[in-house]
Amino acid sequence: MAQKRVLITGMSGLIGGAVRRRLEGKYALRALNRRSVPGVECHRADIADLEAILPAFNGVDTVVHLAASIRGGWEEMLRHNIIGTYHVFEASRRAGVARVVYASSGSTIVGWEREMPYRALAEGRYEEASEGWTMLTHETPVRPGGLYGCSKVWGEALARHFTDTSDLSILCLRIGAVLKEDRPQQTRHVPVWCSQRDIARLVERCIEAPGEVRFDIFYAVSNNRWNYRDMAHAREVLGFAAEDSVEERFGE
Repeated sequence: MAQKRVLITGMSGLIGGAVRRRLEGKYALRALNRRSVPGVECHRADIADLEAILPAFNGVDTVVHLAASIRGGWEEMLRHNIIGTYHVFEASRRAGVARVVYASSGSTIVGWEREMPYRALAEGRYEEASEGWTMLTHETPVRPGGLYGCSKVWGEALARHFTDTSDLSILCLRIGAVLKEDRPQQTRHVPVWCSQRDIARLVERCIEAPGEVRFDIFYAVSNNRWNYRDMAHAREVLGFAAEDSVEERFGE
């Protein structure tokens, strides 16, 4: 049986590299990137240019859309996170891609950290967070942080629209703190840290999810003691369980 062809946008980034290491050899990988990616088939183009990216999607089964602007002002967010995300979804639709795995962000709900008990958890005042705090789920109202968080809320809404109006399946991952050092770098990272291994495994579970899973939203964090983002939904729908935790790996 031929390998499933998977296109990864933003493969040269941190998460793109982790996903590549996990998927290489299991799937036929192709990159859509602004700069070349050594050792893998790569189509060089900017996702802000629809006509330029279209050839990358030919013959692709699944797209993992990681490319985004995390920092910068409105023009950067508009170009890559809003227009670019629309182009990736539209190119996928035109090419007959079965599924897109969309890298959303915990920034879609990070505004809840203004409220207790989430503020206490984010600030490391764990004794002030009563046992059994209410987890934020995929059904919790969004409360984005900054233009970046707002742009990811747009991406999720756009994903819902595409799955309602086309044959595309789009699964959205609200990714926590995935870091170059692969460990928390500040107190706020502790509850929402996600290891590179766990995010790559979760992307793989999304690729392999049954076709009837047309649209959904999942959080992506490791099994951290002070986490406030629900991971039960990913376990129930995708069969995913995080392998790492801050406490077991670092004793934090």
